[in-house]
Amino acid sequence: MHTTIEETIVIQKTKELCQTILDQPDIQALRGQIDAFLANAPVRGQYDALMLKGQSLQEKQNNGETLEDAEIAEFETLRDAFVNHPVGRGFLDAQEELQQIQQTVSKYISKTFELGRVPEESDLECGSGGGGCGSGGCGCH
Repeated sequence: MHTTIEETIVIQKTKELCQTILDQPDIQALRGQIDAFLANAPVRGQYDALMLKGQSLQEKQNNGETLEDAEIAEFETLRDAFVNHPVGRGFLDAQEELQQIQQTVSKYISKTFELGRVPEESDLECGSGGGGCGSGGCGCH
């Protein structure tokens, strides 16, 4: 049975972990890249246009419709403009890196519950005897 004291300690330590993550200079730099994107209305507009065009093409493809060369070219032009803009590229890079950090933290926590102990690096490696990939796979292949 769980007690309030145990839950409070877990929540307290989880908050400490969150603060430790936020205090890391690399994380602050990544947040800075995201904030720069959010503060730049023209680049956000480029991103919105790119996402809308991508969704439109995806819907057409899902409906079995033929994608026109002009539509594909328009999408590629929008994509190239966004990824070649320093703020756009920084946003994408920051998102990807933060996602990788989040996946790593989640992997450690999941492995802790699975193993009943703090996992070692070898427990997380793909294809290792520690079963880093698990039954659902880890996406590292």
